[in-house]
Amino acid sequence: MHPAPSAKGTVPFGEYRTWYRVTGELGAGRPPVVAVHGGPGSTHDYLLGLTALAAEGWPVVHYDQLGNGGSTHLPDRGADFWTVDLFLAELDNLLARLGIADDYVLFGQSWGGPLCASHAMGHPAGLRGLVVANAPASYPVWLSEMAVLRDRLPSDVQQTLLRHEAAGTYDTEEYLAAMRVFYNRHVCRVQPWPQDFLSSFMEIYNDPTVYATMNGPNEFHVIGTLKDWDITDGLDAVRTPTLLISGRHDEATPVCMGPYAERVPGARWELFEHSSHLPHLEEPERFLEVMTDFLKGL
Repeated sequence: MHPAPSAKGTVPFGEYRTWYRVTGELGAGRPPVVAVHGGPGSTHDYLLGLTALAAEGWPVVHYDQLGNGGSTHLPDRGADFWTVDLFLAELDNLLARLGIADDYVLFGQSWGGPLCASHAMGHPAGLRGLVVANAPASYPVWLSEMAVLRDRLPSDVQQTLLRHEAAGTYDTEEYLAAMRVFYNRHVCRVQPWPQDFLSSFMEIYNDPTVYATMNGPNEFHVIGTLKDWDITDGLDAVRTPTLLISGRHDEATPVCMGPYAERVPGARWELFEHSSHLPHLEEPERFLEVMTDFLKGL
């Protein structure tokens, strides 16, 4: 069980609302860790394990990005609405509304990683630390690495995936079963899947607007608007102490994570040997140790 929130609600974001949850007390001393979830189009649920940091003295802020979870859903909005700039503006707005923009740490997981790195490129005065977990710096590179990982799947699984992708039949049981083979290897190796992960997975299924528009039908078949997004050339501008996290079996391969290590000055990279894309769920004890060690050093 996760600790109960000390506060939760929504903040206005233009004409919309962003849902948030706070564990621990903001302004009590140490900077809060703001958890920025993946997708785009997922929810905070699968990152709830980060609430353990509150017992170590760091408040934790979770939120659902616009279009999902407890935030405003906009199923009729098209690709021109769902942009990286929209979600950067939402993050800025959340920090300001919660009164933490002058002292905070960002934890960006998967798509949240390049989003948080893009935020850090602007040198925000209150950003004390940055964690980029299991994340691409370049979606073209991500796609090329997905091809490598797919080639290692059983041949019958590969053929099933290709056949349904050519037909666009992503919702068939056969395609979903083949997709699950990839997910069990490279997204979450804990079986059965933890409830936190299942909760976010079902939230995407219940309203796939953002995920389908920006990403695509799944993690390894990215055909949405992000398919050409690449922040590699801007990473030299990050001046925030940075921790990188990835798993040995991660879909975010070392090639995907490499630009952060190569370009962000002083970045520290921790590889989790028994994890794939979700080390906080797959190796929670070591994850907490790595995170607290990083936070204490800020």
